[in-house]
Amino acid sequence: MAVKDLNNIAQQTFDEMERVRGEYSFPFAPRETGTVSSITSGVIKVEGLPGASFEELLKFPNGLSGIAYNIDETEIGAILLGEDSLLNAGDEVRRTGRVMDVPVGEDLLGRVLNPLGEPVDGKGPVAWEKRFPIERPAPAIMDRDPVAVPLQTGLKVIDALIPIGRGQRELILGDRQTGKTAIALDSIINQKGKNVLCIYCAIGQRASSVAKVIAALREKEALEYTVVIVTEGNESPGLKYIAPYAATSIAEAFMEKGRDVLIVYDDLTHHARAYRELSLLLRRPPGREAFPGDIFYIHSRLLERATRLNKESGGGSLTALPIIETEAQNISAYIPTNLISITDGQIYLSPKLFELGILPAVDVGKSVSRVGGKAQLSTYRSVIGDLKLAYSQFEELENYARFGTRLDEHTRQTIEHGKRIRSWLKQKELQPFSVEEQIVELLALTRGKFDAVPLEKMKEAETALLKSLPDLPQNLRKRLVSDESLKDEDKEMLLKHSEEILKGFQEKTSKKETDGNS
Repeated sequence: MAVKDLNNIAQQTFDEMERVRGEYSFPFAPRETGTVSSITSGVIKVEGLPGASFEELLKFPNGLSGIAYNIDETEIGAILLGEDSLLNAGDEVRRTGRVMDVPVGEDLLGRVLNPLGEPVDGKGPVAWEKRFPIERPAPAIMDRDPVAVPLQTGLKVIDALIPIGRGQRELILGDRQTGKTAIALDSIINQKGKNVLCIYCAIGQRASSVAKVIAALREKEALEYTVVIVTEGNESPGLKYIAPYAATSIAEAFMEKGRDVLIVYDDLTHHARAYRELSLLLRRPPGREAFPGDIFYIHSRLLERATRLNKESGGGSLTALPIIETEAQNISAYIPTNLISITDGQIYLSPKLFELGILPAVDVGKSVSRVGGKAQLSTYRSVIGDLKLAYSQFEELENYARFGTRLDEHTRQTIEHGKRIRSWLKQKELQPFSVEEQIVELLALTRGKFDAVPLEKMKEAETALLKSLPDLPQNLRKRLVSDESLKDEDKEMLLKHSEEILKGFQEKTSKKETDGNS
């Protein structure tokens, strides 16, 4: 990059910071200085600065920043945004007269940043359009629209049974290593070509886990429409605390331009623990499980920023997928119940299903979308029928069948049909399904066309059916992805097509087995 270009970027940065300082500064902020009196694991006690305001940005030596969080009579408790080993007692602290902010803009897409907006991907400085404060008020109710436009995740179990809409907040929860991040990653990858931008915020994750996610995004060409915000597990609790707020401000900048944005918080368990650590070090009174009393508020003020704006306010949307970790399948613990009450539904991942190889391990009975069919394409509603009820009945009956109970023909058929549903819900990681593929398979599944297929051949039969999609009339394929309910003649045509393909598949399979035996 030429020296002239670097000078232009530096001047742009200076001018924008001056504008932000004027827009988000505290009135009559004098150039006060104080001194560091003590340092404790990311929390700094500062003497002096009598005029400092709550959440004001403070400047420390060695380029470090902090946020004034406890304003006491004789000292200030500040959250340090960086490594405390670079500070010593007696160092000078300076007020800035403004709040913490992050750079926003189109040039952030495809980049990996820390919560301060600094690049950590080795690709040089970030060119930004403006700076937004990390803490911003949520949109007013009158500026919002109902959630009615679907956000397709490409996961059959979610799009069919637990639909998510643009502007919704859907919690993903489950024990460790049950596939929570995989669901969020699949959802991001499926937004390719759908004009949805994505933000992935890793909070206190292992560096190896984050590197794996970034590699998958790059391999699937999803990084080009994604911004990755990273804090590793060994970083200061202050950076972990501000990470989701900074990521949300970046997302809001796109939303206010009328864009649709998907943000993933991975995960808010680490965020809550970081805030608990900071609060206890700041001598705030501990409450249930030693969390501070305002732990609900810090998450609600974050997630309330996810919404769908009306046309007068730009028409953009921000869909949030917060992730939370449970312990021993206890979804009634403190932090999980807090977030369940804030969000518009939850996707629960069961370790038992995971151990059985049913992936994604979504427990349909404990998962729910409070927006439901209002955020689902009409084509889904016209073909899905009683899929969820049939699956629930199967799970109940399957428990009785394990005891060797003699079953009547109707019960046996219900169990066999349920086994096909469960097999259909299984899906490999990083292989999202399009709306067209899901609708064709769903219609055949709910009408029992797969019931005659041997269970071990289900995936092969699905593949054969999907390969035949180009043979369908073009106008019918367009109606499949539209928001119009399928007509009876369309369903009959699809069912006839599916029946022919599956019948041909079975005949071909039987012939292969016969030839093999001979």
